[in-house]
Amino acid sequence: MSIRDRLIFIYTTILVGAFVLFGIVVYFLPRVTLLGEIDARLKETSQQMLDDTLVFSRQDVLSLVISQEQSVFEKANTFTMVVGTKGEILVRSENLTGFEGVLDPAGIGTTTEVFRTTTVDEQDIRVLTVPLYVESGRQDRLLGYLQVAEVVDDYSAFERLLVISLLIGAAAVTFSLFLVTWLTPSLFKPLEDIAAVARQITRADDLSRRVPDTGRQDEIGDLTLALNQTLERLENLFRTQQRFLADVSHELRTPLTTIRGNVDLLRRMGMADPDFLDDIQAELERMTRLVNDLLLLARADVGSMPIMREPIDVDTLLVDVYRQVAMLTPPVTMKLGEVDQARVLGDRDRLRQLFLNLLDNAIKYTPAGGTVRLSLSKTAERVEVVVSDTGVGIPEQDLPHIFDRFYRVDKARTRMMGGSGLGLSIVKSIVEAHGGDIHVTSEVGKGTTFYVSLPLLLTEAERSANGAAAATSTGPLGSRRGRGSKTATP
Repeated sequence: MSIRDRLIFIYTTILVGAFVLFGIVVYFLPRVTLLGEIDARLKETSQQMLDDTLVFSRQDVLSLVISQEQSVFEKANTFTMVVGTKGEILVRSENLTGFEGVLDPAGIGTTTEVFRTTTVDEQDIRVLTVPLYVESGRQDRLLGYLQVAEVVDDYSAFERLLVISLLIGAAAVTFSLFLVTWLTPSLFKPLEDIAAVARQITRADDLSRRVPDTGRQDEIGDLTLALNQTLERLENLFRTQQRFLADVSHELRTPLTTIRGNVDLLRRMGMADPDFLDDIQAELERMTRLVNDLLLLARADVGSMPIMREPIDVDTLLVDVYRQVAMLTPPVTMKLGEVDQARVLGDRDRLRQLFLNLLDNAIKYTPAGGTVRLSLSKTAERVEVVVSDTGVGIPEQDLPHIFDRFYRVDKARTRMMGGSGLGLSIVKSIVEAHGGDIHVTSEVGKGTTFYVSLPLLLTEAERSANGAAAATSTGPLGSRRGRGSKTATP
């Protein structure tokens, strides 16, 4: 059963159930209330008559002495009658003159009080029949019946009106159910359109399609907007994946082609040329690094990058990395700026890889004679490492993409330098795995500066002191950027 059919069934059940319950209450509650009031009046009238009437028997003859006040009733719709045990009329009120029958023949023969609604001369009346007894030895003797009646035409009219109202209500409920059945499919039409578009996307593998936006401001409109945003994100991810696979295929094809060519030459020459072997070795190492980098990024994508968690003196590690790079005699001038003492909780090998990648990237894109500067500073809760150079810089339109995998600003130049386009992607993954963030500023022809921010490992005393000074802090991000820009000036 579809959601539409289930909703129609639920609406129908609730509406019909509520109407039936309402009809029962409306129909029976007035009957109990109005008839109760009428019965109470009849009971009061009969009791008053019995109090003012003498009933006695003499030689099996019933005798009643009714007061003059009770023999004439002022209310025209109230009637009284005394009937013998055989149904003969003994006494009747003046407003029953000419009426020869018994008000309630079915009440004759009862031994207790009984209320009944009957019809007399096309008029509905409510009759109370009370047995009359006199003391006769050990057992009371039944001498007759007192019947008190009241016209209930108003109640009957009300009851008929109530029945008509309930019938009209039933018709209204039926019409409402018809409207629900007719309107519900139109309400679900946008959902059916969404499902149809989703099926088209699945069949055609076309993520460029979008759900038609009807401009609705309700939940269906929100669902349409959310689906379109999801489709857009999926399309971007799919394109990124296609580009990634194409780049990986291209990067792996190049070393494999080189290896194949050298192997063919070796086979034809019948000897192992040292230059060919060096080329094969270099390409194998490059391909090995590429595969290892891809494996590292794949682990980072699923959140399983192997990261050790131990206290590390970042200043000591940074100085070691600086000395390691400086010993390689790069064609640029290496400078070590301000280095504050700071500790972080992380992986020493991954952080070393992070700093080496940034320095390697800066050296590659800085012309000979340029400067690469390395510095470290800290704030109340953060450690910031700044790597700046005086190189070629990065165009503004390329800055948002430099951390994408295999993205190169100048692909031909980067390939000649031996880059794979994964270094900065690995840098970002390592930074994020340590709970930090990285951002970059650059100007074409003047250089590039990378800012790496990591959480500072605080002692309990330092954490308490920072909490007390939090109200006057200007925020770690702003202070880091300001200090970073000063350090990056060559």
